[in-house]
Amino acid sequence: MKIICIGRNYGAHIEELANERPTDPVIFLKPDSAIILKNNPFVIPEFSENINYEVEVLVKIKKIGKYIDRAFAHKYYDEIGLGIDFTARDVQAHVKSKGLPWEIAKAFDGSALIGNFVPKSRYKDLNNLNFSLFQNENKVQDGNTSLMLWKIDELIEYISKYFTLKIGDIIFTGTPAGVGKVFPNDILKGYLENEELFSVKVK
Repeated sequence: MKIICIGRNYGAHIEELANERPTDPVIFLKPDSAIILKNNPFVIPEFSENINYEVEVLVKIKKIGKYIDRAFAHKYYDEIGLGIDFTARDVQAHVKSKGLPWEIAKAFDGSALIGNFVPKSRYKDLNNLNFSLFQNENKVQDGNTSLMLWKIDELIEYISKYFTLKIGDIIFTGTPAGVGKVFPNDILKGYLENEELFSVKVK
């Protein structure tokens, strides 16, 4: 399986990091070694002084697809979830300044928290889902999928032009504004429509 991540998919997040608004989805990948094993903590790596949380809605692909038309994209997933794209912001700033890829800042071991998945049929409209992240009981991110620049089915259409989607692949659909630094002993909890889908400790 592969983890396909979308950057700069919420306008307010683009503004808070002073990034350029993209004309197409920004794609990067994480290897399976980025996944935090169930019930394990997130361990701050020694090479960064500024690890940021980025809560995101996740989509789990259920069948193989290539060049998927947007009108049929909904047939390729039945479950959605919530996760965190942990980002070494200082490392990212360094590689971006040199025009280099983001992987060492985005795809390092343990950089992908994948929470529980739930049936998409539970929700009336996937393009109007509320989700949030709490850091030690304080709400730090509050998003709604209606604010995505590219919605889930549009992302599947775009991604499948370049990568064959396979069973079990997971798409991180982008983070809203409010990203911030994590600290040792933080407890991070993610909610989709007020249902807790993950809780992780930071070490």
